[in-house]
Amino acid sequence: MNNNIEKALEIWHKRYEDDEHQYSEFEPSDIEYFIGCMLYNHFAFSKAVPTMKTIDLSYDFLSTCGDEEYEEVKKMIESITFEDEKEAVDFLLKFIQDSRAKYTPSELYLLNRLLNHITLLSERYENDQEPGQVNFQTLKFK
Repeated sequence: MNNNIEKALEIWHKRYEDDEHQYSEFEPSDIEYFIGCMLYNHFAFSKAVPTMKTIDLSYDFLSTCGDEEYEEVKKMIESITFEDEKEAVDFLLKFIQDSRAKYTPSELYLLNRLLNHITLLSERYENDQEPGQVNFQTLKFK
């Protein structure tokens, strides 16, 4: 795993060890999920569907993660770069898969959602497909 990612995980896992910093329904796997979301937003994938160009971080997490810690983690994430987007997708996919191995199935809800999204994104890169549009009336891709 990337040293910056390991350090970012260390920062937030240490912070959230203290129950005082936790929020309702907090799971330790939330930390990996939000780092995954920050990576996703940082990489700004061109093959992301238009409605998923960015992923919002929850207010609960942002309000408890610590301003200084957030800025430090953000800088670490922004320092991670790749020559092409496919490498970035592969990096993010591996990060999510490695993160999932740390937790029980009941702790994986958010990471599984992110994994599903990144897996579809990875397939678009593998097949050199452009993203489709989501029809929210039928919830199907065009």
